[in-house]
Amino acid sequence: MVSEPLAPDVQSPQLPQAAQPAGSVARKKSWMARLKQGLSRTGRSIGGLFVGSKIEESLYEDLESALIMADAGVQAATQLIQQLRKRVNRDRLQTPEQVRDALVDVLTEHLVCLEKPFDVGHVKPQVVMIAGVNGAGKTTSIGKLAYTLQKHQLKVLLAAGDTFRAAAREQLVEWGHRNNIAVIAQQGGDPAAVAFDAVHAGHARELDVVMVDTAGRLPTQLHLMEELKKIHRVIRKADPEAPHEVLLVVDGNTGQNALAQIKAFDAALTLTGLIVTKLDGTAKGGILAALAAGTQGCRPVPVYWVGVGEQLEDLQPFVAREFAQALVGDSANE
Repeated sequence: MVSEPLAPDVQSPQLPQAAQPAGSVARKKSWMARLKQGLSRTGRSIGGLFVGSKIEESLYEDLESALIMADAGVQAATQLIQQLRKRVNRDRLQTPEQVRDALVDVLTEHLVCLEKPFDVGHVKPQVVMIAGVNGAGKTTSIGKLAYTLQKHQLKVLLAAGDTFRAAAREQLVEWGHRNNIAVIAQQGGDPAAVAFDAVHAGHARELDVVMVDTAGRLPTQLHLMEELKKIHRVIRKADPEAPHEVLLVVDGNTGQNALAQIKAFDAALTLTGLIVTKLDGTAKGGILAALAAGTQGCRPVPVYWVGVGEQLEDLQPFVAREFAQALVGDSANE
């Protein structure tokens, strides 16, 4: 079944920040406030260490422990503290506030390998395959991205490839209705066939982006992972150059387990990017530092987007410095 776009919803949500006109300092401050709130658990833990402290060995030890507890892992935490020591000695830093700022710089340099813009427009249609485990926020993220792309005057088509869960299919169709975006969906049937039809439709309608939702699965479910590979192969039959992007949606609350997910899906599909969701006050956030360090042999896959809530404006491009600032927190512990 093909669900065609309905008339625009007069009560559709506000335009996401990433798609609004540039130059608004207020919007940037609003996003940073939400990001800091989303990573407040770690921000308080690390930022509080600089209150009334001295630049001595115990501070480095406490910072390293805080980073490990924030899911950065031993490898990344050790690298970061080593770089921080060098920076403090090189620049002859004298105050805890200076050391805190240096940690932000060091963490930014560490995370910048994950920073990459989501490039749209170099091919038409651009086929984006999106995977993830159940509950990671995959379908919601697709809806948010579709809305953002549409506000950039791009013509988008969604493919409801999660044919096993009726709720997932209905959720994606609802996103399409709300945002005036067409959705290709089937009740039951072969998800690879849905993806195939969507790619062909994207070419026939001269669309800009085709996003294919896939059924949530754990990397240990080998038969489902094989099906995911099949979808990938079938998309390539419809378009030899596709999929142009293969994204994995990762729940920011899963901690070190996220690395196992990334490694498994990367081995099966060769990921091009990540969407990290649910950085909503309970997530620790240090997992991105572990990813950047290549912990557990995990390739540093770029992070395109991070999400801190349910609203459309709560999904924004990943910027290493912004993330580092939120992760380190305020020395005043505000």
